[in-house]
Order: sequence, then C-alpha cells, then structure tokens
Amino acid sequence: MSSLPYLLVLLGAILWGTTGTAQTFLPADAHPFVVAAARSAVGGLTLLLPLLILRKINLKQWSWKETLLAALCIGLFQMLFFSSVKLTGVAIASVVAIGSAPVFSGLVEWSIFKQRPTRIWVISTLFALVGCVFLFLNSGTLTVNPVGVILSLGAGIVFAIYTMSSKALVAKHDAVSAVAMTFSVAALLLTPFYFINGAAWTVEPINAAILLYLGIGTTTLAYVFYTTGLRKIPSSSALTLSLAEPTTAAILGVVVVREVFTWNSWVGIALLLGSIVVLTVGSRYSKPVVYTKT
Repeated sequence: MSSLPYLLVLLGAILWGTTGTAQTFLPADAHPFVVAAARSAVGGLTLLLPLLILRKINLKQWSWKETLLAALCIGLFQMLFFSSVKLTGVAIASVVAIGSAPVFSGLVEWSIFKQRPTRIWVISTLFALVGCVFLFLNSGTLTVNPVGVILSLGAGIVFAIYTMSSKALVAKHDAVSAVAMTFSVAALLLTPFYFINGAAWTVEPINAAILLYLGIGTTTLAYVFYTTGLRKIPSSSALTLSLAEPTTAAILGVVVVREVFTWNSWVGIALLLGSIVVLTVGSRYSKPVVYTKT
C-alpha cells in the first residue's frame, strides 16, 4: 500500500494543529468572534464554490436541518476556542478542547442515548479530569487562565455535539460537501460579528494573509487531505495519526509562541494528551470515532 494516504492524513492533522498558533500572530484587537467568522467564510467558500461549479451539491435536496445544527455548533466551537487561545494560550486551549470532546461526547451518549460507556472511555476520562485539575491548580499563574480553560471545556462540549450532529449529515452526503456547507452556513451565522466587534484590521495585508491561511490551510486543505487519505487507510491508523493535531499545537505553543509553564501545567498537559492516546489506542479494539479538527 502506498504511504501517500497516511501522509495526507498526517498533514491534515498537523494543519489543524497550527490553528491556534496562527491566531496569535493577529493583532491584539482582533476579536476571536471575527476570526471565527473569517475562517468559516474563507474555508467554507473555497470548498463550496468548486463543488457548486462542478454540480456536486444539489441545494434543493440538501439536508438543511442537520446542516444548520452542525453550523451552529462549529461556529460556537470556533468562538469559544479562539477566545480561549487569547486568554490561556495555544497549548492549553488546544489540548483541553481536543482532550475533553470525547469525554463530553461519552457523557451525552450515556445520559441521552443510554449508550453504556466503554472501559477505554472511562480510563481516558479519568486522565482528562485529573489533567484539568492540575491545570486549575496552576490558575494563579500568567500562563493558565481559569476562564480560558473553562472556555476550552465549553469548546469541547460544543464540538462533541457537533460530531454527533454531523454524523446524520455525513450519512446522507459526502464528507467534503458536508464540511463545505457547514462552514459556509456558519459563516453566514457569524457575519453580524463583523459589524458588532469591528473588522477594520482584517484588510491589513499581513492580517488578511493569516486569515486566508486559517481558512484555506487549516480548513480547506486540512479537510481535503484528511478525507482523501481516510478513504484508503484503516480508521485505527487515522486515529493514531490524528494525534499529530494536539501534539503540533502543544509544540508550537512552547517553541513558536514561547509559552512558559510550571510543572503543574506540564503534568496537566501530559495527562490530557495521555487521555487522547488512551482513547486512540483503545479505539483499535472498539468502534473508532475521530475527535479532531479544530
């Protein structure tokens, strides 16, 4: 088997992992909600327009109800995630959001759909909970903002709901079309924030370039790479390769953004990454679910 599909999945995960770091290069007055709106617009439209031109999407027969719910979730997720990055940094915001999503997904499935959680999920959840405790123990430092951590947890909750709501959408349409429609509708829903929070900074060349990267690089290319590779490799392999997303985010947070942590923070981050590893490795022996794509 060619190694190209594996490389594509890996590249997609790495691109997702650069999202938070790219945001840090925007000016201080760049409101997270406007960043979310711009990323959704660029990413959604660059995926949607070619599909419409090639007539790959039939708008009359599209599943609008499922799309609206998914768009609401992905829009809110980005608002919470980008706000968290601004408050508590790239590494912690990314790892908490990604690590908590499977936890909240399991809780929703357990409480609403009466699906009994697996042993792997319980172990992964314990890792994540203890990791969050270590982060909150460090809440008095400049690098760990408790409000930022709470926003990351909120992002995890919303992304868990998005993951479940998008299952119905992907069951009826191909993945790339579903992502294109979801982000495009999310962009429409987030448009008012351009006027409420101000978007004058977006026309500066360097800022526009960063927003284009967030839209095209961390959305369009990331999803195309990931879904293309996913068609030709086992889901278990894709889950393992998706670990590159939180790992990339954590490394860039420390190396590029120069975020500094105490030992409590490092332990918390390690435990949260550990929860993702446990869930990923354990999914080889149970039904796999991918929780990535920030």
